Amino acid sequence: MSFWIGCSASATRKCFAHSVAGALLGAAVFIAPAARAPAQQGPTDVGKAGSPDGPVYPLKASANNRYLVDQNNTPFLMVGDSPQYLSTNLSQEEAAAFMANRRRYGINTLWINLLCICKEAKTFDGIVPFLVPGDITTPNPAYFQRIDDMLRIAADHGMVVLLDPIETISWLDVLRKNGTSKAFEYGQYLGNRYKDVANIIWMHGNDFQSWRNAADDDLVQAVARGIRSMDAIHIHTVELNTATSGSLEDPSWAPLIELNAAYTYFPTYAQVLTEYNRPSFKPIFMVEANYEFENVGPDPEGGSAQNLRRQEYWTMLSGGAGQLYGSAHTWKLERGWEANLDTQGVIQLRYMKNLFASRKWHDLVPDQTHTVVTAGYDHFSCLVGKFVTGVSKDPDSLMSSVFGGIRQYSGVGSITSNTCATAARTSDGSLVLVYMPTIRAITVDMSKLAGTATARWYDPTSGEYVDVKDSPFGNEGNRVFMPSGANKSGEGDWVLVLEARTAP
Repeated sequence: MSFWIGCSASATRKCFAHSVAGALLGAAVFIAPAARAPAQQGPTDVGKAGSPDGPVYPLKASANNRYLVDQNNTPFLMVGDSPQYLSTNLSQEEAAAFMANRRRYGINTLWINLLCICKEAKTFDGIVPFLVPGDITTPNPAYFQRIDDMLRIAADHGMVVLLDPIETISWLDVLRKNGTSKAFEYGQYLGNRYKDVANIIWMHGNDFQSWRNAADDDLVQAVARGIRSMDAIHIHTVELNTATSGSLEDPSWAPLIELNAAYTYFPTYAQVLTEYNRPSFKPIFMVEANYEFENVGPDPEGGSAQNLRRQEYWTMLSGGAGQLYGSAHTWKLERGWEANLDTQGVIQLRYMKNLFASRKWHDLVPDQTHTVVTAGYDHFSCLVGKFVTGVSKDPDSLMSSVFGGIRQYSGVGSITSNTCATAARTSDGSLVLVYMPTIRAITVDMSKLAGTATARWYDPTSGEYVDVKDSPFGNEGNRVFMPSGANKSGEGDWVLVLEARTAP
């Protein structure tokens, strides 16, 4: 695990600057912008940015509270990236080039922090957010104009922004010094300023380790309440603690949010299913898991391309309404990011989106009781993933600390070692999808399909299909399926796609 100088180990990949917050919040000054290199262009576009047939923002929860929809009630599959410091580290021209690249990979959502303390709370060209150092009720118009510009550029590219108003990993001490009244006033300022900007989801927290402390929780919620008092349109969510959590683990947030953010460095199906099964559920998305080219969690292979695929497909087949990708090169957007855009991780993210977006992904129901895939799903691995997630809920607990030490040296509970196959079926029986992390035989109860079904293997590393021999199959009895070999990357993960022929 690597950390920035002056950053706390408990903060995983993010800068934690409590001890220097006051010093970093300097007076408002302007520095002449440095020369900025143009961003690298990406592959062929897959859709015109900002096209009339794109989502109509703002987003909202679906009628059944399982996924997001736009203003026309069209399901919105969240496929995102996490350029958290985009507003402070990039010029408008660079931001536009970055977003154009991401749009070409099917990305429709960006996580952006409104404030960043890791760069002395300034934009790259020297604009600070507050006119009075440390006073969040003295917004600097020039800084917030920059935020306005970035939101407009995102809108031009058809993207929704998960906008964190005051991320807790770096700014919680500042909030404490300001108090709840000023936190509420700051929220009012933001709510009033951005109430008519359609492409926003408000996202609070960010490695919010101390949410169990009522005073800290109230401070962060005061910002949310302030926004709500001026802006009743946009939906909210909150990211709680690393290394595994869901927004609704803090019940006091339930009245303030419409979207549940799952967060884990463990097999993602476990945390997503935990949130999916809550009595008072909300749409779930995977806000943060392992990032490409990083290793900050318990896994020796961290954000390898294969681990990223496991995270993504486990999430989608466990009730997730989408997820965010992240990369060591682009979440901070420091020098050299331009050369690290077109990576395997983002290429295969597009393949994932292509598979789900072309089907009724929003109608998929997780096969939790294994009535669809009845054998071969690896019962032990599935249980291990749930166990390690459960004992790691409170990062400060003795159980979490003890098991963390065991896990570090044994690899138990890592994504790399977990081979749980996840499956989901649409309620009408027209579609079954099964993600298999490794090559093996699985048994499917074909009676769960609504009619004669075609069977294909989908390669998550190439986006290509391979027909299953003798397909189509009748919808009776059990049938064994097994991939014939490795995928295009030489690895063993595949997606079984069963689609029933139903009457028009």
